[in-house]
Amino acid sequence: MGRSATTLTDVARAAGVSLSTASLAFSGAGPISASTREKVLSAAAELGYHGPDPVAASLRRGRSGVIGVVMGSAVSRSFRDPVSIQFLDGILTTLAGKDYGTLMLPATASDEEPASLLTHGAMDAAVLMAGAVTSKQTLAALRARNLPSVQIGGTGRQSLSVRARDKEGMQRLGEHLLERGHSRVGVVTLPWYAGAETGELDYATTRRPAAPITARRLDGLRAAGIEPVVMWQAGASLVEEGIQAGRAMLAGPDRPTALVGFSDLLAAGLLLAVREAGLAVPDDVAVAGFDGIDLPWLGGDRLTTVVQPIAEMGRVAAETALTLAGGGSARSTTLEVELRVGTTT
Repeated sequence: MGRSATTLTDVARAAGVSLSTASLAFSGAGPISASTREKVLSAAAELGYHGPDPVAASLRRGRSGVIGVVMGSAVSRSFRDPVSIQFLDGILTTLAGKDYGTLMLPATASDEEPASLLTHGAMDAAVLMAGAVTSKQTLAALRARNLPSVQIGGTGRQSLSVRARDKEGMQRLGEHLLERGHSRVGVVTLPWYAGAETGELDYATTRRPAAPITARRLDGLRAAGIEPVVMWQAGASLVEEGIQAGRAMLAGPDRPTALVGFSDLLAAGLLLAVREAGLAVPDDVAVAGFDGIDLPWLGGDRLTTVVQPIAEMGRVAAETALTLAGGGSARSTTLEVELRVGTTT
């Protein structure tokens, strides 16, 4: 038979200390001197012992040591979006610094049963990524488990939220366009509800968006005094969606003098559509977006955009989730934005 695995008891015996002292050396907590800790760790290294079993430790604590991150329903799309990547960077960096793991989960569509990982996966709290709409099924599955959750971009009504001042930022952008003399503005929005399809919207008759981010940004334009002459709903924040919308909005006889994308990727697609039509930016058509991401492939153009603190929102969401996982209390957080005027308006 092979030799049994080294245990913490073996390390304590080799270091000449009690088992509880050896345990404290690995936990980093409690009354133990630096020299004693070093003696224990040296003995562990000689014996090839790498530390207590994290699963066993999590069972003793009554927590998994994992925070769930609920992505959009199309997870692969998130990794094409620089905004999602920056959110994740803020989340994962924060959790790793606190020795917490991450479980990435797809959101549940409105007509589906929650995935088994959502209903049974080991996690202490959940961060819901910013998206069009978090379905009722996803939130209900988390509530049924009594799992605390934090929603990036949410309203704060169904769970704690970490969001930017979308409305105020879009209002500043709208006022900027009006100051430049643009009264005919076309808008490409993010989805209004879960599963929304790409296409033109009737601004006068369409109900208020169910998606909180879309609703706040539209409210901001209205607060500035802008009533879009044409409005197009994108199915997702993708450059190709912006190109499709731009082609449609520029095809009419009385085209808009300014186009606004509810994300920088949509705005980049609008810019490419304007170029494709042989028009000049901003002389013929101005273009603006929202997010503040870096798009060097646009060449000499730099988007006018509303800059939101994306990675910071991810960091705050992760910190809030950790507080809730530990049984603490927290509040929703709203972060400031700024208007950055580029070359496109």
